[in-house]
Amino acid sequence: MASAKEEILQRIRNAKLPATPETVRGYNRTGEGGVELFAERVADYRAIVHAVNDVPEALQRLQGKRIVAPQDVPPEWLIDGVTWLHEPLTIEELDQADGVLTGCAVAIADTGTIVLDGGEAQGRRALTLLPDYHLCVVRADQIAASVPEALQRLEPTRPLTFISGPSATSDIELNRVEGVHGPRALEVLIVT
Repeated sequence: MASAKEEILQRIRNAKLPATPETVRGYNRTGEGGVELFAERVADYRAIVHAVNDVPEALQRLQGKRIVAPQDVPPEWLIDGVTWLHEPLTIEELDQADGVLTGCAVAIADTGTIVLDGGEAQGRRALTLLPDYHLCVVRADQIAASVPEALQRLEPTRPLTFISGPSATSDIELNRVEGVHGPRALEVLIVT
């Protein structure tokens, strides 16, 4: 006599669809909007948003700060007047930095979400979780209209971090608390 567990597992095996044809989903892979919609949606999450043409000029706001930057950020981003901190960094060094500057893998207009995958100009996940301020550079061509479109652009085996505004949570009485699981401030430079 089969155990209850074995019986349930056998029912699941018997109910499985054939493995050969892939299930086709009818997702809307493109959406409305782009740069403007992304800027509006990410600002709805209390991020500070700037559309810029010149990244080094926009980074002048960092003068006098200690900023973490991944090793592979574009060299022109490393402007004078900023103390740039590079890996390897300890948890304490990350925590004491004034902020972090990164790029992104993709951004999603529909949701105002930035996705990091540890790729070029992004560094490891801890870089964006410990400093209290995150300045993220998003190129216009990195903005996908919808979540399905963004997922098509990403490598699913990479460590994906989805950011929708500054870190925030609510307690049981729905009082918003920012900065619990990441930076209290998110600033986004959209390069047009």
